[in-house]
Amino acid sequence: MTGTTPQGPTGLVVVDKEAGWTSHDVVARVRTTFGQRRVGHAGTLDPDATGVLLVGLGRVTRVLRYLTALGKEYTAEIVLGSATDTLDASGNVVGEWDMADVTLERARAAAAELTGLVRQVPPMVSAVKVGGRRLHELARRGIDVERPVRTVRVDRFDLEPTEEPNVLAATVACSSGTYVRALAADLGAALGGGAHLRRLRRTRVGSFGVDEAQPVGTLDASSLRPPAEAVRDLDRVSVAPDVAKLVAFGRPLEMAPLGVTGDGPWAVLDQTGNLLAVYEPTAPSRFRPAVVLSAS
Repeated sequence: MTGTTPQGPTGLVVVDKEAGWTSHDVVARVRTTFGQRRVGHAGTLDPDATGVLLVGLGRVTRVLRYLTALGKEYTAEIVLGSATDTLDASGNVVGEWDMADVTLERARAAAAELTGLVRQVPPMVSAVKVGGRRLHELARRGIDVERPVRTVRVDRFDLEPTEEPNVLAATVACSSGTYVRALAADLGAALGGGAHLRRLRRTRVGSFGVDEAQPVGTLDASSLRPPAEAVRDLDRVSVAPDVAKLVAFGRPLEMAPLGVTGDGPWAVLDQTGNLLAVYEPTAPSRFRPAVVLSAS
């Protein structure tokens, strides 16, 4: 269930994306490095952003949705007094305010109001689809469309001073789908002016931290992690060989005989630790495979 198959290697690499690379650029480089056509990533990072990007190869591409759903953590700088059309430093300035009188205490109080469940409008430069088109594609054509409001969760929004006036260092822990640049803009508005984001760095995706990530140019065969490692944040169920055969055929299973509890999803492994499938609940006492990883 790990290593190289006739179709190429299967596994996960944890990349520390550099500024100037798109997530698509990283995927393309990984394809070349590992000789594997089936490559995907779990959660886009903007070209100017750096940090953790989880990249799946081969059969692991089929479980990337579970990684995309994991919580994230970021560091960044928020520049008070200047708003841009992209909400970050890559855009054109569209408004300026004198916010020299904003204290750290006021800013922290405003940040506290932006924690918990927060309603956000996706930026026009995001990858969200509206009417079948990605917003950033429309934005490049100068088209602005109405975007649906979404509810996200911000668990932590901490601010610290920097040596630069009107610039705050931010640490944000949040749910998947949260736009940190939108948080920066909302903070500026809450303080009576405007703000934009710069130097965004994703420091964590689920339990995958930047301390275990590698620049894409340093990846090699030793960087490839087995499929079971890719879903290490899911609850796990280890099954005996007779049950493993049923899993391979995509059979639903009874939860109680396997000691399965909770809401799922569950990573189902054989007794040697190989990932067989990811199961999801179908009824209070049964669960079924959402993804079966086979050698084919």
